[in-house]
Amino acid sequence: MKRRAYGWLALVAVSIALRLAGAADAPAASTSPSQPPGASSLKGFDANGGQGKRIVEIPIEGTIDPGLAAFVDRSFAEVKEGDVVVLQMKTFGGRIDAAVQIRDRLLKSKVPTVVFIDQRAISAGALISLACDTILMTPNASIGAATPVQIDEEGKMSATEEKVVSYMRAEMRSTAEAKGRRGDLAEAMVDADIEIAGVDAKGKLLTLTTDKAIELGIANARVDDYAGALALLNLTKAEKVRHDTAWAEKFARFITDPTVSSLLMTIGTIALAAELYTPGLGIGGFIAVVCFALFFGGQYAASLAGWEELVVFVIGVVLLGVELVVLPGFGVAGIAGIIAVIIAIVMSMIELKVPWDVSIALGYLQEMVRAALLRLFIALVGLGVTVALFAKFFSKTRLGRQLVLQSATDASAGYVTAQPTDLVGKRGQATTQLRPAGIADIDGKRIDVVSVGELIERGTPIEVVRVDGNRVVVRAVT
Repeated sequence: MKRRAYGWLALVAVSIALRLAGAADAPAASTSPSQPPGASSLKGFDANGGQGKRIVEIPIEGTIDPGLAAFVDRSFAEVKEGDVVVLQMKTFGGRIDAAVQIRDRLLKSKVPTVVFIDQRAISAGALISLACDTILMTPNASIGAATPVQIDEEGKMSATEEKVVSYMRAEMRSTAEAKGRRGDLAEAMVDADIEIAGVDAKGKLLTLTTDKAIELGIANARVDDYAGALALLNLTKAEKVRHDTAWAEKFARFITDPTVSSLLMTIGTIALAAELYTPGLGIGGFIAVVCFALFFGGQYAASLAGWEELVVFVIGVVLLGVELVVLPGFGVAGIAGIIAVIIAIVMSMIELKVPWDVSIALGYLQEMVRAALLRLFIALVGLGVTVALFAKFFSKTRLGRQLVLQSATDASAGYVTAQPTDLVGKRGQATTQLRPAGIADIDGKRIDVVSVGELIERGTPIEVVRVDGNRVVVRAVT
């Protein structure tokens, strides 16, 4: 019996020894105390501790607005293959159109996206969070309450129309389901009429705490802080690349300010008009190019304008040039040019990221139109004041007398504007370049003339072909 017992003991000892040896030879597990079981299944987790990887950090803080959406777009433009994008979220929400733009960018991302919710992701922040692959939340954080509201003229918030709620409900559901989360929970965050047994009562918007969000599969894990989030994803060795608002973005926001952009339009318009009426590409043309480049460049940087607006604007300027230089008078080309310029300016200040009816219900479209009209009004008033001051004071200076035609009452200058009809058939010489307007010397008098449409260089012999009131039409002769 003793021998048999010793044999059993020996067998047990050998078995334990073999198991210990196998455990020693087995590869180390990918998790650690800071990486609980299941962490390795999270998108963004790296088995190598983040060695050789980059973490692109994008802060989503404060009010979500179009400027933030444009900032997120530019940040994603610099994301490389193999990167992990981490949104650092702490917001009460903001504009729906901006949130939808950010949401679309996240859903199109080809790299893992993680959102670290620090305290709260409310309203528009909830939509953005649901578009990420992995959601990590700090203790006592919250996510939800995403029903759209509008602010009236008195600054009070009120419920929006049903079509807006329906649109937002669909956006939330489709976003959640795109990332494998429950769509009914996402809808309940928008519509208080949705009831989910054991989770949300009818008449109340769904807002989830950290633990409840994890329990229901909306969030993936709870972390104490941002360092804990990186430790959970095993990215402690990764390079951090933080994207903050750069000076270029601040400058873009500055030049898209209504007052600044209106000033740019005014100066650009005045400079362009001066250039079209004076020969050669000079200071007026340069100033116009700079002003309009800043205006459209700022709108483009803020994602408010694209190449379409610039093309329409250039077409308008070309039509105005044709009207002033090629076709004497003011007709179809001039009117079409003005309309094209106005359309381009308005288009550059209106960019809808949500359907038209939703934008109207939320007041976004009205706000953009008011802003566009205000800038146009400021530009036109500035242009009118400048033209009035130019006519009253500048024409009396030495430079003004060289550029602006003198009054017909100034007999000492030998210049007349009221032209007799007997000028027809008389010849003279262009004393300035006619493009088509300019000055010619006829019978020893300086006369304001217009060519039949051709460009006539200074010093070219000319002949009067007709007189229409104060308008003397000439042609070049050889």
